[in-house]
Amino acid sequence: MAIADDFDLGRLALSGGEGRRLSLDVRMDAFAFGGERYSVAPAPVRVVLDVSRLAGSGFSLRLRFRARLSGPCMRCLAEASRVLEVDAREVDRPGEGEELDSPYVRDEVLDLHAWAHDALALVLPVQILCGDECAGLCAVCGIDLNQAGPDHQHPRSPDPRWAKLSELKLR
Repeated sequence: MAIADDFDLGRLALSGGEGRRLSLDVRMDAFAFGGERYSVAPAPVRVVLDVSRLAGSGFSLRLRFRARLSGPCMRCLAEASRVLEVDAREVDRPGEGEELDSPYVRDEVLDLHAWAHDALALVLPVQILCGDECAGLCAVCGIDLNQAGPDHQHPRSPDPRWAKLSELKLR
């Protein structure tokens, strides 16, 4: 299995309006997210790359893949895993303005590794959780609230703003 970090779009020899669909394996690095490290599986990731040659010069690109991100839950620190679907598009039309100049294409060579990594980063959820109903850790004692149950509680300490009132001696 050959891993494609870079892909030479020019070798496809596409004419204007012509396109090609390719299935490639791309190396994916682990992510650092929220101060934690998350692995990506499968390694490498199988991607579908659609390449279309634009009339004149340039390319229209579409990248699709599915990957599993695994690491600690952001609430309770147990093992969490999420399957993410990526569907990203890029247009590279050199000389037609900054918004049409893809940062992933240079001299008709596509940096597939960087594009796949960035596209996966863009579909990350706000939090990676072990489950949608994760209760997290107790802020007082640190116990996993998913296992402690709904009866877990601690005595409330008095509000410090009212502390002086406890010194009053009322008959």
